[in-house]
Amino acid sequence: MKYIITGAAGNISKPLAEQLLAAGHEVTVIGRNAENLKSLTDKGAKAAIGKLEDLEFLKNTFAGADAVYTMFPPQYAALDLSVYRDLALNYAEAIKENGIPYVVNLSSIGAHLPEGVGPVSGLYLVEQEFAKLSDVNVLHLRPGYFYTNFFGSLGMVANMNIIGNNSGDANGKIVLSHPGDIAEAATEELLSLSFKGQSIRYLVSDERTQGEVAKILGTAVGKPELPWIAFTDEESYNGMLGAGLPEEMAKKYVEMGSAMRSGKMFEDFLRNRPQTFGKIKLEDFAKDFAAAYNAG
Repeated sequence: MKYIITGAAGNISKPLAEQLLAAGHEVTVIGRNAENLKSLTDKGAKAAIGKLEDLEFLKNTFAGADAVYTMFPPQYAALDLSVYRDLALNYAEAIKENGIPYVVNLSSIGAHLPEGVGPVSGLYLVEQEFAKLSDVNVLHLRPGYFYTNFFGSLGMVANMNIIGNNSGDANGKIVLSHPGDIAEAATEELLSLSFKGQSIRYLVSDERTQGEVAKILGTAVGKPELPWIAFTDEESYNGMLGAGLPEEMAKKYVEMGSAMRSGKMFEDFLRNRPQTFGKIKLEDFAKDFAAAYNAG
């Protein structure tokens, strides 16, 4: 089988490509920098260097593929969410032109909502564009909040002895996913190619309160009393602006935190909660968090 993997240097795409290669398949990995793909090309992958915004590049790269894994990099500099639709249109055109029968797409919990969930509503636009594909089997993977997002709180933990955001207080529930579990699920789906039509699969590694997140990560770095602080939307917005995020995207990320706080983000997940969760729990990730903390 011939697979095309986008975002191949990332935390999900890289282990996905490695697992497909280990299973003996032909894998082409798309990236912007050949050096970033070297660990995969050393294992037998083919590198395709180009931009997702380049339609002709995508058409040429997708030629002859049996299945494609698509993902959408965060669009921090975008003025609005239409950029997600534009990229989806490129993917869809390349998929149609090459008659690719199977697509596994990385989406997100909350992507059932056209608005009110920040940048995740961009992934709603993606799902809607892919729904227009005929004679193509598309599976949308909808994971929760990535454990790895907590790496962005390392400075806060080290310098302010707190952790938190505007997603709610310590009692607020959070649905968590580890990139490794997502990669394993994507590998399973791409190897079996048993999904039909348009379908959705929720992927969750753990469910915790945000207070438990603070306790477990704090304990891992020697701060067992680390508190979870519920920031206001205004505090979060100003913090993102201070970190260099453009105004429009800062507003979107504040909106996403608000949707998590209200529970709106998780409504469809709760109606369709998977029976089986991923293997990597918060305590497992805490070891990586502590390693990054101690290295800093």
